[in-house]
Amino acid sequence: MAVCIAVIAKENYPLYIRSVPTENELKFHYTVHTSLDVVDEKISAMGKALVDQRELYLGLLYPTEDYKMFRKLHNSYTDIMCNPFYNPGDRIHSRAFDSMVNSMMMQVC
Repeated sequence: MAVCIAVIAKENYPLYIRSVPTENELKFHYTVHTSLDVVDEKISAMGKALVDQRELYLGLLYPTEDYKMFRKLHNSYTDIMCNPFYNPGDRIHSRAFDSMVNSMMMQVC
């Protein structure tokens, strides 16, 4: 069940965050940013000392039965990246992407 979807840039900042229901939106924003901090700490710790490579594994980030939902999100994100008017690294402002994310959230709720 998807209640929050976030797209993260290569530089570790959110390009897009959508959550349902909206009354918990601040909680989900906090969770996304906290997760980004954890990833940033793992990466910076690797630069300071030789860390065991198994420590960088964050675990399975989505259930395997939700693969089709992830694939749909990935295909939509790929369409945005292929748009010649989109500058990589900018926030995502796309009605098509918003409607696809909303349909995914309505499907699972």
